[in-house]
Amino acid sequence: MTEPLSGPTSAVARMAEVLIVGGGLSGSLLAMQLLRLPGKRRILIVETRDQLGRGEAYSATELGHTLNGNAARMSVEPDNADDLSQWLGACIAAGGWPESVEQHVPVAELFPPRGLFGNYVQQRLAEAQSAGAKHGSTLEHLVAEAIDLHSNDDGVSITLNDGRVLNSPVAVLATGMFAAARTPQRQSSGLNAAAVDPWDVRRMRQLDPQSKVLIIGSGLTMVDAVVSLQQAGHRGPIEVFSRHGLLPHVRRQPPEWVDFLGQDHSIRSTRQLLRTVRQQCALAIAQGIDWQAPLDTVRSHIGRLWSQASDVQRRQFVRHVRPWWESHHHRSPPPSAALLARLVEEGRLNIQAASLLGVEHLPGQQLQICIRRRGDTEACYVIADALINSTGIEYDWRRVDRPLPRQLLARGLVQPGVLALGIAARADGAVLDAQGEASPRLFAMGPPLRGVWWESTAVTDVASQAKALAQRLASLV
Repeated sequence: MTEPLSGPTSAVARMAEVLIVGGGLSGSLLAMQLLRLPGKRRILIVETRDQLGRGEAYSATELGHTLNGNAARMSVEPDNADDLSQWLGACIAAGGWPESVEQHVPVAELFPPRGLFGNYVQQRLAEAQSAGAKHGSTLEHLVAEAIDLHSNDDGVSITLNDGRVLNSPVAVLATGMFAAARTPQRQSSGLNAAAVDPWDVRRMRQLDPQSKVLIIGSGLTMVDAVVSLQQAGHRGPIEVFSRHGLLPHVRRQPPEWVDFLGQDHSIRSTRQLLRTVRQQCALAIAQGIDWQAPLDTVRSHIGRLWSQASDVQRRQFVRHVRPWWESHHHRSPPPSAALLARLVEEGRLNIQAASLLGVEHLPGQQLQICIRRRGDTEACYVIADALINSTGIEYDWRRVDRPLPRQLLARGLVQPGVLALGIAARADGAVLDAQGEASPRLFAMGPPLRGVWWESTAVTDVASQAKALAQRLASLV
């Protein structure tokens, strides 16, 4: 792996054929694909972390923080769905993950730790660097934060927080996910200021093991937070509040099901989709087959359905269907789901449908939140010893209080995406400015394209985008 560049500050501009802002999964997979293509290119990645390929999701160090998809679903190679399974098998054979035997399933069905998955991404990137070196391509990692960006007919210029300036014919916004728990937000409710990081096991070990903990949000981040508490030795009550009180379903390994959406392209509206999916799930259950089987076939059609939907249909989906989509599709890994089920059975974990109205510190170490339970007209207060923000990902760039999103929006170089989900872009990743013009020099991929594809965070989504965008960029530089 290329050593990160973190030397003395310099205002001298540096040139590269491709600049990538963000070195997590998205930026690393794009670099990997670029390095494999013929031609000599200098690629610069700007990433605040000292390691590439990990980002927000795969920097986790606890074994309990696992992928929410099994190995067969998480390959970074678009043309080889078995790549992670093959890598993982070799890793286990070499003694790299002895705890894998505890899951009692074949390698392809394992849910590996996210930190281990980060190792996999790094190894594939290192192999791509070796391949790129044969035709003169290089990759450099600058440990810094991009705080400003200019674009003109000559190219793109990026300013870093240490004063360095980078120039290139093209740049890619691969900024990854803005986790709500770790992202400064404009018009903040104060939740983050009072909350414990969902993944900070060390901080949780400082809590009284019997303390009462409140968690806001009931999605996969909440699952991680409960795992973190368990690994920190917490044994007290946990109360979870979210607007709908829905938990992620456990991910199972259902048999294949007919691709009913591939056979019928007349299904377009949200109502048609829901009716058809319900019919298919009911049919599966009647045959003794897991309802997840027909539901899993929907995943490959979401980009098409979302892109061809009207704004009214998209808004209907987000308002009325999204909570159930999230809980049914973004499922929990079996080990984590088993932990949650046990805590619920023991009476230690309680999930309630309620909206957060406010957070207040009390004298001493306690705090209280103001909530309104679903169906109630009056607010009430809940007192606890600790609070965790598990509200998931912040997709609205207007709410992200970071230098680069602020500057890009202020300059009109980007505009909010559909329903303020990420940023607006064409299908090929070319970013749309405030006037709706596609940039010939600024591109985006991964989570920033949530509004373009709806699902744009899964490993397979990002891997496919990386391959397509690499080929597009190679035609330009």
